Order: sequence, then C-alpha cells, then structure tokens
Amino acid sequence: MYRCLAAGLFCIAASLFLPDAAFAGHAIAMHGGPLYPADFRHFDYVNPEAPKGGSIVFGATGSFDSLNPFIVRGTSAIGLREHVFESLLARGYDEPFTLYGLLAESVDMPDDRSSITFTLNPKARFSDGEPVTVDDVIFSLETLRDKGRPNYKTYYSKVSKVQKLGPRTFRFVFDADGDREIPLIMGLMPIIPKHVYSARDFGSAGFETPIGSGPYVVEKIEPGSSITYRRDPNYWGVELSVNVGQNNIDRLTYEYFRDANASFEAFKTGIYHARPEDDPGRWTTGYDFPALRDGRVRKEVFESGMPSGMYALVFNTRRPALADRRVREALIQLFNFAWVNRNLYYDAYVRTQSFFDGSELGSHGLAASKKERELLAPFPGAVTPEIMAHGWQAPKGDPSGQDRENRVRAVSMLKQAGYEIRNGRMADVKTGRPLAFEILVATPSEERLALTYSRMVKRIGVEATVRNVDPSQYQERRNNYQYDTIFNSWFSSLSPGNEQSFYWGSEAARMPGTRNYMGVTEPAVDAMIAAMLEARTREDFIAAVRAMDRVLLSGAYMIPLFHQPEQWLALWQKVRTPEKTSLYGYRSGTWWTEGK
Repeated sequence: MYRCLAAGLFCIAASLFLPDAAFAGHAIAMHGGPLYPADFRHFDYVNPEAPKGGSIVFGATGSFDSLNPFIVRGTSAIGLREHVFESLLARGYDEPFTLYGLLAESVDMPDDRSSITFTLNPKARFSDGEPVTVDDVIFSLETLRDKGRPNYKTYYSKVSKVQKLGPRTFRFVFDADGDREIPLIMGLMPIIPKHVYSARDFGSAGFETPIGSGPYVVEKIEPGSSITYRRDPNYWGVELSVNVGQNNIDRLTYEYFRDANASFEAFKTGIYHARPEDDPGRWTTGYDFPALRDGRVRKEVFESGMPSGMYALVFNTRRPALADRRVREALIQLFNFAWVNRNLYYDAYVRTQSFFDGSELGSHGLAASKKERELLAPFPGAVTPEIMAHGWQAPKGDPSGQDRENRVRAVSMLKQAGYEIRNGRMADVKTGRPLAFEILVATPSEERLALTYSRMVKRIGVEATVRNVDPSQYQERRNNYQYDTIFNSWFSSLSPGNEQSFYWGSEAARMPGTRNYMGVTEPAVDAMIAAMLEARTREDFIAAVRAMDRVLLSGAYMIPLFHQPEQWLALWQKVRTPEKTSLYGYRSGTWWTEGK
C-alpha cells in the first residue's frame, strides 16, 4: 500500500526557506525553522492511540560479540543505540534535519552557531534510577571523543570549551572553523552515565550490561545469536511529545541467522515478524508460501522522500592496480546494468547516477549552477567537463549481454593507462603484470553479483577473483582497508553534513574504521564538505552538495549500481503500522502489535 507524503512535503518545503536565525526553545533546525510548534503533542507519523504491550522479533544476519556500540573493536548487537541510549535531542523524521527536546528540555543557539546551550529535563533518569546530570554529559563528550569510534573524535573535537552554567544548564563552545552543523551534531550525542562507565574499560568489547536512559533495557542475550530488550516500565520520558505513539511494544528480540536464505526461511515460519526486503527476485516470486496465501503475512510498499543513497562496488585506490582513474573508468564501463537488472533482478531496480538521486541535492541531468562553478573554480580538473555539463551518465548497457561498444571503450581507456592485451590477458605494457583484483564479499547476494561482474571484465582479459569470507573476517578487513574492492552502501539524507567527512574526507582516508573505503584524498571534496557545513541558506547548501556529488563522480571511485524505487516490507499480521509514513520512510519504533 502506497502512503502519500505530499502534504507533509509541502509543509517541509515551506519551512526550509525561512530565514536562518538564532534558535531558542523547544527545537533547532539545520536550515529554516522547525515544522512543529512548542506545544505539539506528537509527530504526524505516529499513532498516538497505539496500544502498549506484546512482543516482536526482528531478523538479523551475522553475529555479535559486544554490547558496546560506541567503539571500533568488536561487532555490537543491533538496537543498542536506538533502544538503550538517548541523546540530548530527538530527530523529527518528517523534516530534513530538525531536533526536538529529549534529555534536554530546552536549547538556545546564537545565529553564528558559535555555541549551543542546553538545559536538562529535571525528570531525566538512567535505567538504574540515577538522574542525568551535566557531569554525565561532559563525561560522555570526553569518553566518546577520546575512546570511541573515529567519527566521534572528528565531531566532538570541535568543542573548544564546556561551560557549566547551572545545575542543569551547560554550554558547548565551538572552534572557529565555520561548521554550522556541529551544534545539531552535539544535540545527537549519546549520553552515558558517568557513575557506570567510569568504572569500566570503555575501549573493550564484551557483554557487560549497558546502562542508558532510553525506553528499553537489555533483558537477555545469547552471545552471537540473539538479544532481547524489555520496555522499561519506569522509563522517565514516556509522556514527552517526541515519544508519544512510539516505543509501544513490550519486548523486542533480534534473532541472528547465518545468511539471508536462512533468515527468509525463518520468517516464513513465523520465527520473526518483520522483514525488510532488498532482493527483487524474492520479493517478486519468493513470497508464495502458506502464511502469505492465507493472510497471516502481508506485503507492503512504502514511499520515501529521501535520496537514493549509494550502493556501489568500491575501488580501493590505496591499491596500486586501482590507483589510476583511467583504469577505474574502464572498469565502470564494463558493468552491464541492463543485463544484470533483467536477468538477476526482474527489472525491479533503478540505476543510481548520483549520491543523491531522486532529490534536489543530486547533480544527475543538471548543468552546474553559477554557485557550483564558483565553488569549484579553485580546483580545475576536479570535475570532468561532461559531469559539469549534465552530471554523471551511466553507461547504457545491452540487455542481450553483448555490450560491445562499452567493451571497446574500456579497452581504449586501458590502452591510455598503459595496458594492452597479451595472450588473452590485459597486461601492463612496461611490467607485463596482468590487471587483476579481488572482490571481497560476505553474502550470497554479493557473491552472485561479483561473479557476474567478474565474467564481464574477463571478456577483455581482466581477472577479478571473488573471495567470500565470514562476517567477522570481512568486518576486520573492511575496517583496515585490506581489500581491492568491496560492495558498500551509503545512506543519504536531505541534510548531509559532518558524516560526509567520515565518508569522503582526506583525514578519514588515513584512519582505520571510517567509511572512506575508497581512500579519497581530494582537496576539492574537502572544500565542498566545508562549504556545505558553512552554508547559511538552503540555496548555498544545495550548491555545495551538488558540487561535491560532481567531484566524487568525476573521481570514478566506485561503480554506482542500483537502488529500489520504494521500500519493501513483509509483516506478520500481528504487527501494525501507522497510517502516515515519515519522510524517511517507515519507522519500526512507531509500530504496535495486536493479537498473537
């Protein structure tokens, strides 16, 4: 069932173009003003009358060996950040980037965003009953910055000073780098109790019970296999506007399965109750099983107002064989999407041609604006003339599989890069070394696509070896960039910001555990991210994002693959969802259960 978002989008569009100003009160927005007034009772995408109670089981693949979601070491269990740990502010999901009071009951931010002041809600409590204090906030900042994931250090190091202004009021003062998003990033900082975590080795993965202020507590774990959360009957924030109609289900369990096939078989028998689907073959033909035929399971399609994001085969430019952009451009030409979509995916996917496809932030099909050209002027050559003129255009493939024109084009590009075909293999003219690389995968679906692509490149003498490894080894190699190519997805929002440095920034390329899997060290990308963070108007912001999009696509760092045109979700009938859907799509925290 499609859910119409038109009315919500109109309201959001109107709010985006309000003048940027100082904020004081119940909410702050990245651009413009908040959608909801101070006296709002609940978000539009919840059911405020949703009943409480019941249980639900979600499915997951892989395993976990940690209950600490804030560090690189180990693989943490799903749901900890969402259910156990809260932030000072809560995000509204029918706006690009607006935050409302949660642990903090009020917020104050000057127009220049040089600081932000919070006042804690006097009712805020951790699950052990202890109050949330200013000291807990300061401890969280220092601990996450010094011992947490690299992105925490990147963000929280921008706080130059913390001022305690009263028993519940404090101010973060920022350095002078012009980052206008950082006040909102601080509003989303998870708050951990000092009296608990100061006595623990924060950098160690393990199974010590996590303590937070969120609506759920960890009830039971089977290490690597399952984790169950119990709704805290004494949760302090149940009556807050941001929580009305949410956190309705008493018990949430995440069951882990070896792979997607085992997971699907478990869903069919009712072992778990909600399954987001990303396999078009399964979605099209695989749901013909008894529980769906007799109405115990239903399929739903949700529209989302979000950019497509980027799912891609990523080239690790740290590897010598993939360091030459001409080589990467040739390899991009060899991916025949038209054949892949028809033969593997029932023509259900759409080719991705921008990091922000389907939104005003994408550059596909658009000439660079005057503002974009001004931003890019100091970096001649960072964007190709073609992408400057109309964005990136994916190679047109051939559904028959012949695709001769693209192969000819790829061979020509490789010739320019110093390669030629010798005895049926593409080889470096000077060294005689064959052009070969490995595709690292961890799932059957990735393996199938990788094997398909390896056959495509082999037709011009390029050797692509597919290596399937277990999830823990895959995670370790990915964190330390020990691969030639991998598949990866990057989520995109309507308000990209500091996380872009973690994705594409030069500093991130040199740090383990970031999402700069390509190893991008491009000054133009760094400059566009800075311009994005400094933008004071939506117009300037859009120009900076599109310019960054063009630079990344010009670098040929990956093969942009495809995306779903909607969200696909299968649910057992006990799971109910609200009538309205958020701008970000469905939100499981708004669901409730009826019956068994």
